[in-house]
Amino acid sequence: MKISSLILKLFGWSVTCSVPDYPKCIICVAPHTSNWDFILGKLAYASLGRKAGFLMKDTWFFWPMGVFFRSIGGIPVPRKKKSSKSLTEIIIDKFNKSQKLTLAITPEGTRSRTTSWHTGFLHIAIQANVPIVLGAIDFKSKQILLQKTFSPSGNIEQDLLLVKNFYKPF
Repeated sequence: MKISSLILKLFGWSVTCSVPDYPKCIICVAPHTSNWDFILGKLAYASLGRKAGFLMKDTWFFWPMGVFFRSIGGIPVPRKKKSSKSLTEIIIDKFNKSQKLTLAITPEGTRSRTTSWHTGFLHIAIQANVPIVLGAIDFKSKQILLQKTFSPSGNIEQDLLLVKNFYKPF
């Protein structure tokens, strides 16, 4: 925990968190513009004394990186459907079988600028009955913010619009 805080501080970053340490939640992280998001997010959450898993495209899970990523909570996202279950269903099952699970998800699904976000994180939150923490990485101010909890209504289009509106300043 202290080393994470020190590393962030050395590089001029600060972390502001006003949300509880939920036993189960999804951390929605946006904007996702760089591979640095992963490193900054892991350091920020560790600096709070918390652990979170994450989704990452399966091509990063080659030997030996796959062993490393899985050991720190990584879940590979298959680019081609390889299972009879969708990734959303697999993650819902994980939440339902776990006592404690925090999972960071980037709904943009890419580091490229896009207005089309994946809605799986909303479906997971609704079906697994877990809150969504809205986390932002603000590169301009070098701040990582975890300040709002969002509870989806079940109206996916409206919920997605509300989440996207939260991220407009970033």
